[in-house]
Amino acid sequence: MRLSTLLANGGFVVTGEVGPAKGADASEALKGAELMAPCVDAVNVTDSQSAVMRLGSLAVSHLIKKKGIEPVFQLTCRDRNRIALQSDLLSAAALGIENVLCITGDHMVLGDHPEAKKVFDLDSVQLLAAAKQLNEGRDLADHEVEHPPNLCLGAVVNPGSDDVEVQLLKMQKKIDAGAEFFQTQAVYEPDVFARFMEKAEKLGTPVMVGIVPLKSAGMANYMNESIAGVNVPKQIIDRMRETGKEDRKKVSAEIAANLAREMKDMCQGVHLMPLGWDDIVPQIVQAAELR
Repeated sequence: MRLSTLLANGGFVVTGEVGPAKGADASEALKGAELMAPCVDAVNVTDSQSAVMRLGSLAVSHLIKKKGIEPVFQLTCRDRNRIALQSDLLSAAALGIENVLCITGDHMVLGDHPEAKKVFDLDSVQLLAAAKQLNEGRDLADHEVEHPPNLCLGAVVNPGSDDVEVQLLKMQKKIDAGAEFFQTQAVYEPDVFARFMEKAEKLGTPVMVGIVPLKSAGMANYMNESIAGVNVPKQIIDRMRETGKEDRKKVSAEIAANLAREMKDMCQGVHLMPLGWDDIVPQIVQAAELR
């Protein structure tokens, strides 16, 4: 269990992320994972991100594992009740998938099936607690589980939230429930992250700062308007606006590398979310000297 061992030993961790396709072909996600593999410790697989129906995270995590790459299986509460959630946790363990990021999930009104019935039987804290309880050999109905899993459990946190104290309280609840590491929402303001980490450090649980390479000024503006706790500074937006289309990947990688370099000493890892630009992850890792 490479990720948990690295975290437990105080190692610096780099993770990437792929999003499965809207179809039954996993080749693009596998290609992305293979591009990142030489420079990351594990690759997250998103679970119908933004509430858009896609190929399942569990299936793609399994295929990535078969390639010899360590996956982080993202599991959301949005689409499953507690029976299905626990079943998927056991299924992951049976397939040799050891890392699970437990998240509530984006609401379906944001996605491509807004009329879908919401589930949210558990929230992310309760999901962590259920997974921890499975590790200990009992399910949520307090029945014995034969051959318990040994899952490494992760959670998310938003350092840019308007109410940092609430975020810290949520972190503590997640730690108490079983979280062994945190990956953050996208961060573009190192000073904001530094202030957050001054308070979060006392909780004693590894934090990986999240960075999403920007594809355009329009994307940055959208994130500022639509994603709570994310603020892309004006100078970064201006730089993207002034960059020609042919140079956007290069400039985006430079911006992401600068952010990673500035924040890497504040935490125990970096989580890169390239949103399809998987080929720039090695450039970012090298330029930011994350290895």
